[in-house]
Amino acid sequence: MHAVESGSNLFGVTAPDSSLPNNAAGITDSRYQLKSVGRALRLMEILAEHADHGLSVTEAASLLGASKSATFSMLQTLVAFNFATDSERGPRYRLGPAVLRLADSHTRSNPLVALVRPHLRSLTEETGWTSRLASHQDGYPVFIDRVDGPGSIRFFTSIGIREQPHHSAAGKAILAELDESSVRLIARETGLPRRTRHTITDVTALLADLALIRTRGFAVDDGEDETGILCLGAAFSGRDGRPLGAVSITGLKAEVPDWKVQELGSIVRAHADQMTLAVGGTARSTGPNIQETE
Repeated sequence: MHAVESGSNLFGVTAPDSSLPNNAAGITDSRYQLKSVGRALRLMEILAEHADHGLSVTEAASLLGASKSATFSMLQTLVAFNFATDSERGPRYRLGPAVLRLADSHTRSNPLVALVRPHLRSLTEETGWTSRLASHQDGYPVFIDRVDGPGSIRFFTSIGIREQPHHSAAGKAILAELDESSVRLIARETGLPRRTRHTITDVTALLADLALIRTRGFAVDDGEDETGILCLGAAFSGRDGRPLGAVSITGLKAEVPDWKVQELGSIVRAHADQMTLAVGGTARSTGPNIQETE
């Protein structure tokens, strides 16, 4: 099995250490960090976390832990550069259109997304379900792209946020590529918090589920993240055989028989293999290619 490790991926890009506080990856010396910039970025994260209703100055200041005057100045600066809007009565602040421009630029500049997005679209076309792409960062999934399925139902995905891996199909597919000690370490770090009554919260049960994932080649999130939602995921690898990330599909659990779960899982596994080939890796013929750590 593969251990968790940072370092360069197959594209020659060094992965940041996402375990650093506040995602301050790559810079460990606080002397080189501008507190004002960090606070403004944190304010943007807060606006993203409360996107549904927006925030007043008072609410934003409370969540940021700053004075109303300082928070108001930061919000007005973000508005001036289109990173926030204040068009709602109150006013209530939300993220602005400049964030979309940055997100689009990031997507277009990410070689992984460019290489595998055709397979992501194909997966949605074949299954009719929403497909999602997650990169692998130290055993945690970071969703970086999504193709929505047809129809009026949309499944919310936080793009660019490192998520806990134990309650999602993509996250468990990535965990299944790691050795037991790495899985136990991540379990200790996260505490395996419960999301629904179906969430796996015990490391022994998690290891058993990961063993099943390795046998069948895909992971199942059966209402473990959101009640009534079914997700199926499979990992894909780079040229060195190490996991690069995972692809998953999401749909409603209602009236999905067991045979359909197996059929959809096999489709996801096949598309994950195609993604492996797209990035220069070797696709699996049957089941995952797990190697023991030296």
